Amino acid sequence: MVDLLYRWPPAAKFGSRVPKEKFYERGTVSTAVREKFVAGVQRITWAYKLAEATINLPGDLSVPEIQVFQIDTKAGDVAESVLSAIDKAIQYPIIFEITRVTAGKVRMVAAHKQLGTGAPKISAYYSTGWLSADAKRQPLPTAITLPALYSSILHPLTPIPVRPGEEMSAVADRLAIVRNLEREIMALERKLRAEPQLNRKIELRRTLKTRQQELEQQR
Repeated sequence: MVDLLYRWPPAAKFGSRVPKEKFYERGTVSTAVREKFVAGVQRITWAYKLAEATINLPGDLSVPEIQVFQIDTKAGDVAESVLSAIDKAIQYPIIFEITRVTAGKVRMVAAHKQLGTGAPKISAYYSTGWLSADAKRQPLPTAITLPALYSSILHPLTPIPVRPGEEMSAVADRLAIVRNLEREIMALERKLRAEPQLNRKIELRRTLKTRQQELEQQR
């Protein structure tokens, strides 16, 4: 995991506390997710609003604004289902900063969000490691539009290298393939260890090698 925190522009500071009830009282949030809100979240702050009016970068329909949400935890971390519930409720891309207040630790986490006419499409979540809350922060990447800035913020967080010219939506799709292949390879390895028949072992090894080659092509 990358060690990275961004220095958000003072002009973009929003600083509005958002009651967590606004999210888990929605009809689409399950009882289990509501319980995770209650158990894990101390406070949610809508901390920064990156928009043309605040940082002078034009947006478009795919990225009209970028929001930064700070979440103070009760139990050391926040479940991804909680982040997903917030992401689905806010019709803008979100960058989260999760803070362990008592430990003085923070990590940045985000999913690539594709906006459309219906519910947004949300990728797997990408995260930094846990860093000291007073760690030195880096300036935002240089960009001339909000979509370009959004991609540049996410690039270092992705667990697979971004290929030259590759859109973040394609990176998210490729990462989903990688994770599926990794799960399949682990299952094949377990079967191979447990399989007593030689002919079946040979077949499993052949399939395993094919999947490993496919994985290398996706990484």
